Amino acid sequence: MAESKRRGEEPADDDFDDLDESFDDAVDDDADDDEDQPVSRGGTATRERRKTEPADKPKAKKDVARVGIFGRLVRFFREVVAELRKVIWPTRKELLTYTAVVVVFVAFMLAIVAGLDYGFAKGVLFVFGNQE
Repeated sequence: MAESKRRGEEPADDDFDDLDESFDDAVDDDADDDEDQPVSRGGTATRERRKTEPADKPKAKKDVARVGIFGRLVRFFREVVAELRKVIWPTRKELLTYTAVVVVFVAFMLAIVAGLDYGFAKGVLFVFGNQE
């Protein structure tokens, strides 16, 4: 009868042998593919970065032509217009609904603050009295 493996039970010795063989096979397969990659002990293996620079990339900021103040302002306004075109504008009905919600909320909060202010003022006058 075959033994069933349960959570918490330790595997038999032959199970470890199977794991070792499959691990060795996986390591051998990886070694064939990545021979040029250095191996680091106790850390993450990393490749060395190759220093390649594109030929069309400018070497320094001085090589790039500077844009004047008016050119930068024009570019700024063009970008603002481009961003405003991306905005999803609300319809008239949505705008009126949102406005009504905000006005009602502000009126409600104003009533709460005014009520608390009036109550605290009466309380202070009651405790300390009119100093006339």
